[in-house]
Amino acid sequence: MSFDLDAFISYAHLDNCSLIEGHPGWITNLHRALELKVTQLLGKRPEIWRDPKLQGNDSFSLTILDRVRGAAVLITILSPCYVNSEWTRKELVEFWKTAEAQGGVVLHDKARIFKVLKTPVRRDMHPPELQSLLGYEFFEVDPDTKKVHELDEVFGNKAQISFWMKLDDLAQDICALLMELESFGVRQSSAVEAKPAIFLAEATIDIKEQREMIRRDLQQHGYTVLPAGGVPMVMAEAASSYRDDLARCRISIHPFGKNYGFIPEGSVKSIEEIQNELAIERGRQGDFSRLVWIQPGLAVEDERQKRLLEQLRTDPLVQAGADVLETRLEDLRTVIHDRLTKSQEPSPPVRHPVHGCEHCPQIYLIYDRRDASSSSAWADSLFDCGFDVVHPVFEGDEAEVRESHEENLRDCDAAIIFYGKVNELWVRHKLRELQKSAGYGRTRPLRALAISLIDPENPEKQKFRTHDAMVITQPSDFDPERLQPFIAQLKS
Repeated sequence: MSFDLDAFISYAHLDNCSLIEGHPGWITNLHRALELKVTQLLGKRPEIWRDPKLQGNDSFSLTILDRVRGAAVLITILSPCYVNSEWTRKELVEFWKTAEAQGGVVLHDKARIFKVLKTPVRRDMHPPELQSLLGYEFFEVDPDTKKVHELDEVFGNKAQISFWMKLDDLAQDICALLMELESFGVRQSSAVEAKPAIFLAEATIDIKEQREMIRRDLQQHGYTVLPAGGVPMVMAEAASSYRDDLARCRISIHPFGKNYGFIPEGSVKSIEEIQNELAIERGRQGDFSRLVWIQPGLAVEDERQKRLLEQLRTDPLVQAGADVLETRLEDLRTVIHDRLTKSQEPSPPVRHPVHGCEHCPQIYLIYDRRDASSSSAWADSLFDCGFDVVHPVFEGDEAEVRESHEENLRDCDAAIIFYGKVNELWVRHKLRELQKSAGYGRTRPLRALAISLIDPENPEKQKFRTHDAMVITQPSDFDPERLQPFIAQLKS
């Protein structure tokens, strides 16, 4: 493909009228800033064009038609004036028709149309061609008063900073698409393997900025971030669209804040809760993991959100296949990149059994260093019954110890957690790690799971109960008969 323009800005001229007499208009500022930022990113000056005329009674000229048809990308400045303008409608239709004739509006999951929202416009009022596109919102809504403020320098320094952050997102995405278009022929002939797609769930307005930082970070590292379109308004459409996106991904990221979120028509649940449930559904198919991030220190007032966050923190069914993190955003980003790096590493070699059997079930004994001596009799008894026994590693640096632990969580067929000289919080933490082991690459359920209550005795242990694992009380003198229910479950 060859183009006369890198980008065509389609806008309603009334939106370029300055709020302060003598100052440049909002569109003029956007055009200048975008041209500057794209130049810095590409290393060469792009040709970004817009019709500068301010008259409202000119006929739709052939010059504008030619410019639209020759553009690589179209930047639409959506506003109430835009949706009511006959000119902008013609520009959009002409670009769409030309792009379809060139092979399509979408190239490698990237749309050649960028929707900039200068002011809020109801989604049902967006032109049909733009309704499914993700928008770049150049406005902020006050969470208390619900008043809308454009990102304009006249509203102060904070608005100006937000303008440049949002403009950076837009410029980064435009540059990525321009480079895709430029190298399209090369990529067709060379089998370059793209990085995997990542499902980044929607976020409520109180943590929207954090979600955008995650999205921007992922895209700058070459990942495709889904969903690529806007939020569907109807439940049936939402479920179908999100299932398709999740099927293309091996990991999903779900940020949760203090607000409950938008509820699509035909549902009683928010988009965020729906996406999390669909990701759980996707996880049952295997080769998939979830990262759930709850912003720390939340003051939640909505009862629906309180219920949802409590489920995320405590419900084993909701936590299945997920890591639930309540950490700083920077820590979350570190975990994301660590997880993505491991997902692209070659699978570990298959370990062959050493006892001559086709497959000796492997039991992971999970205990604290202080209880190591108490585990010996258990290990000997299980080994004599024909099982492979794996112990935790305590020597080495922190990364090596953690890697060994995660490998055991991923590969074992069964596990026993020892409740000895540790406290109940330690035991619950280890239990949650096993429940979330799909996050480490586990693809099959545990065949048996037990918690062993060993010395020393204390009131805390006497009250210990759980529905998530078998509980075995073992006296000071090891009794192998106490293991029989666990062994029977494992063999069955």
